[in-house]
This record gives sequence, C-alpha cells and structure tokens, in this order.
Amino acid sequence: PHGMTVDPDFLTMFSFPLLRGNTNALDQPYSVVLTETLAKKIFGNEDPMGKSITIQRSQDHIVTGVLKDLPNNTQFKFEYLMSYVYNTVRKNIDEDWTDVSIRTFVTLKPNASFASADSKIKNVIVQHSGGRAKTTEFLYPVSQLRLYSDFADGKPVGGLISTVRTFAIIAAFILLIACINFMNLSTARSEKRAKEVGIRKVAGALKRSLVAQFLTESILISLFAGILAISIVQIVLPSFNTLTEKQLFIDFKSMGFWISGLSFILLTGILAGSYPALFLSAFSPVAVLKGTFQKINALVTPRKLLVVLQFTFAIALIIATMIIKEQLQYGQDRNTGYEKNNLGYVFMMGDLDKNFELVKNELLRSGAATAVTKTSAPITQNWSSGMSMKWQGSDPNTKIQINRYTSNGGIVKTMGMKLVAGRDIDVQKYPTDSSACLISEAAVKVMGFKDPIGQIIFDEPDNWHVVGVIKDFILENPYDAVKPFMVKGPKYGGNTIHIKLNPANTTAQNLAKAEEIFKKYNPAYPFEFRFVDSEYARKFTDEKLIGTLTSLFAGLTIFISCLGLFGLATFMAEKRIKEIGIRKLLGASVSSITKLLSIDFLKLVLIAILIAIPIAWWAMQSWLSGYVYRIKIGWEVFAGAGLLCLLISFATVSYQAIKAGVSNPVKSLRSE
Repeated sequence: PHGMTVDPDFLTMFSFPLLRGNTNALDQPYSVVLTETLAKKIFGNEDPMGKSITIQRSQDHIVTGVLKDLPNNTQFKFEYLMSYVYNTVRKNIDEDWTDVSIRTFVTLKPNASFASADSKIKNVIVQHSGGRAKTTEFLYPVSQLRLYSDFADGKPVGGLISTVRTFAIIAAFILLIACINFMNLSTARSEKRAKEVGIRKVAGALKRSLVAQFLTESILISLFAGILAISIVQIVLPSFNTLTEKQLFIDFKSMGFWISGLSFILLTGILAGSYPALFLSAFSPVAVLKGTFQKINALVTPRKLLVVLQFTFAIALIIATMIIKEQLQYGQDRNTGYEKNNLGYVFMMGDLDKNFELVKNELLRSGAATAVTKTSAPITQNWSSGMSMKWQGSDPNTKIQINRYTSNGGIVKTMGMKLVAGRDIDVQKYPTDSSACLISEAAVKVMGFKDPIGQIIFDEPDNWHVVGVIKDFILENPYDAVKPFMVKGPKYGGNTIHIKLNPANTTAQNLAKAEEIFKKYNPAYPFEFRFVDSEYARKFTDEKLIGTLTSLFAGLTIFISCLGLFGLATFMAEKRIKEIGIRKLLGASVSSITKLLSIDFLKLVLIAILIAIPIAWWAMQSWLSGYVYRIKIGWEVFAGAGLLCLLISFATVSYQAIKAGVSNPVKSLRSE
C-alpha cells in the first residue's frame, strides 16, 4: 500500500470525507487513517477503529479514522495517512532549511491578499539558512497545479495544459473538417435544389426565409448527429478510460452539460449550414430556370478551397503522428547508463533492515541473484538532491543542484553501470567506504575536477571522499540532459534492495527462490518485486498516450476527409455520366477516364501537401523544443506522409472513377 506522512491539519485543510473518526484523527504520533478499500482489505467486515497495524519498520499504529476512497481527479494518491508528529517523536526530521523536498500547502484567510502573502514568504529559506541557501519561495494556486505544473526560474511555463490545448485544437479541426464535408456536398448537389429555390423566389419567398429553411435543416441534422455522438461516446468511454487511465463520465444530471451540449450542437449546425444556406439562397431565379447559374471549370472555387483546407490539416496531423512516434522511439532507444534487464527492487519493510545481510547472502548462494545492493531509492527515481555541497575550488556564490543516492556497496555490478575511473564502494574490503562516494561524469565536469579520485565533497554535515567515477546514466526524464549525480556510502543506510536476477535461470525460478527467502526472513510482509524495465517504461506514459491519441485523431481525420472526397467524386461521376458515355463510344479507355476524373482531386491534395509541410514542420519544431534530447526532423517524414495521403486519396477517388469508366455507355445515354 502507498501512504503519505502528513501534518494533522491535512484532514481539516482538504475535504476528503471521513467515514469513521474526525478531523483530529492524526493528532497523535502513532495514529493512522486508512482508505475504505484498504481498511476492508486488512480487516474485512470488522470494525477497524482502534485496531493496530504495523507500517514498514515502524512501531504499531492505531487506526483512528477511515476515509472514503479518493476520487480519480485528485493529485493525492495514497491508501493510508500517517501523522507527521510521528517523525517528531522519533527525531526523524531534517531541520536543514536548504532541504525543500517536503510539499507545503497554505490556506490564506478569506480577505488576505495573495500578492502580499507571496511577498512575505519570499525569503523565508534564505533567512533561516543563514544565507547558505539562495532559493526564493512563492505561493502557487492549487487549482493551477494540475495543468500548469512546469516551472522555469520560479515562473510557470506550462505543463499538461499544452497537451489539453493541442487536442482541443485537433478536435476543433476535426469538427471543422466534418462541417466542410457538409458544405461541399450541399453545394455540390445544389443543382438538385436550384429549381426549388428559383420557383420559391418567383413565388415571393424572401432570401431570409430561404436561409432560415436551410439553416434549420442543417441544425436538425446536427441534432441527430449529436444524439448519435453521445450514444457512441457512452459506448466507447470505458475503452477510452482504460487508454488514458482516467475515470471520465457523462454527467446527464448536470444542467450545464445539456446547456453546453445543445449550444455546441446549435453552433455546429449554423457553422455547417451557413455557407450552403447563403450559397443556395443567392441563386438568381432567372439564371436557375435557364440552367446557367453555375460557373463551369472555374480555377478557384470555394469548394476547392475547402477540400485543400481539410486535407492540409489531415496531412499535417499525419506528419505530427510520425514525428511523435519517432521521438518516442528515440527516447526508448537511448542508452540508460545501466542494465535494465533482470534488474528489480524490493522496498525495505519489517525485518528486512536487520536481516539484510542474511537475505543478500542467501539470494547469492541460492543462485537466484548475481548481485544485490541496498540503496536509498529505486534506480528509476530521484528522491534526493542538494545545492549546498562544497568542494575544493567551489564557488560559494554558485549553487549547483546535484542528485544524491546511497549504496552499501556493489552498486556498479548490480546496476550494470560503467566505471570511468577508480572503483566501486566496498565496505568489507575498505572499512572507511562508509563515507566514500561515487560521482558521475557530469558531476566531475561541474565540479571542475581534473583528478577526481581522492577529492573531498562536503555535504552537510559530513565529508565524503571520492573513490570512483561512473558513466552518466538516466535517473529522471529520458528526454532531459543528465544531471550531476553522487552515490554516497552506507553511512545513513537505505530503504530499497536492488537485485540482479540470475540470467541462467528463468525469471519465474528466480522469483520463486527469492520469495521463499524473503518470507523466511520477513514473514509478516508480502514479497513485492518491481522490475526496473517496467518502471522505466512508465517514464514514456505521457508520450505514448499522446502518440496513441494523435494516431487515432489522424486516422479519424483522414477517414472523414476521404468520406467527403468520396462523396464529391461520386457526385462528379454522376454529373459527368453522359460525358463519360460519349467518350467511351469514341474509344476512350477505362484508364483514361479514371485519370480524367481523378486528376483534379489529386491536384488539390498535392496543393494541400505543399501547404501542410511548412505548417507541420513549424508546429513539430515547437513541440520538440520542449525536449533536450530529441530527434532531427528529416525529409523522409514529409515525403512519406505526402505519398501516403496521395495513395489514400487516389484509392478513394479512383473507385468511383473506375466504376464510371466500366459502366455501359448505352445506359447513360439512353435518357437523351
């Protein structure tokens, strides 16, 4: 179970509903509050209140409250809450003001000025650290934390909001493409209704009444489409929730949903029907009844512009999908600096700390593992960093963030890291290695060491001597530049056991042996082994989701665009059916007729490709600028996307063209 240590006021500040207990439930140091699901998992149908549970290696804690299970849309993820007072009793509090690893939430008084409160806390850390820290603090609204969580120099620079905006724009363009199809097909079939418009005008119908009629038809179609869309969304929502790992739902009881939904349907109907309504209502009754109202073979028409517009967006989205996929693969293929295969970890709980050496020796002796090390955190996560380190020649006015880690020895062998200089930490062979450290190549560079072995690094309150230099490795974001890193000796212990499984055995065999050993020395806790390669893959979750959604949107866009193209091709083939019949009687082949009917549409798609390429290049360059480690966009992406779109368009149009080409000319000319 995943828990959090929080201040007792947490239950008062945040409105998570308590099913049992009250908001004072965390006032005592050995109190714990469970979520409803965890309480039922541990105690079944029994009343959990007042019962004791053991959490990791700490003393027994008394259940003083039960929380209703957390909603899906909260940033907090926990199954139990421990009181921060417990750390005070155990004197397990880091009083160094330069350590800013604990998140702090503040509730301002109702009439308090946000700007005033922000200015008052600005230099709190500087004042309490005696000037050692150079950082400044600022307040930030919790309501903005989810979507605006990226900062640079203490200022928000975006976050998930950029993804939300991107997909909102894509959705808007997909809707626009659907509207364009409606406009194109409506105006293309204008001849069918031209005489109706002409007769109605001669009979005295006003232009505004005709506009109202056509808009009403469009809105009714939009209404039926909206009902169908809601039904489809309701059906596919479970699958979408699985994809996004969210619990989205349609709140049919919300008046806001119905008002916004109907407004959106109305807007869509007006948008889709406005051009056809104005186009049809503007017909001159004299020209219509004479059959001379249409311009033949005009170089530029609104219909052609609309086709170019929708395919421009479709091609740009295909290019974006290809680049996102390539960037994702580029990050996944990046050398991590350690060996992920057969590597995993177990968190220290219960008796594992005191029995660590016994567990380690048995794992190695049984053949389940080839190397074992105790560390302060998983190799895929950064739990500690500092800016107050000093070394010979360091500038006291320059603060450099250096990530920190601990190991009891054997970390290089266990993780499969590369030693650039020196040796690994080995306390058994070198007893003074409890205060030894390894540093990364990036750390050597920022510290300016020419010969790093033997150098002393001061990280309050201890001195650490460098015994080795390791090759840079990825700890956090695979797309960022690697940061300076320091691995300290086992002076302060650790809480994670990393295990290199024996590749000579199957994974199942290794895990079975390991589970037996862990249950022997830590029987009160389950054996929960986490694979590093799986944990590392989680770092690509956002990019994978963006890639999947973009692919779906690109597929939907090209499908809708081709539907419109198919409809136009069908109409044009019908309109020119007599021309095609005459050409066939004069000896025209099926291929020449197919070329005749296809070439005009393919010209429009080619123009769309030429417009889409610079737009897509600019948009994806902007997107890639957010990654330090990124691909270079090659011409192959644009060529591939353009060729793909041309082939799809040709297949769409040629079906109707070939169908028209193989038709019997006698039937098409018989009505004359």
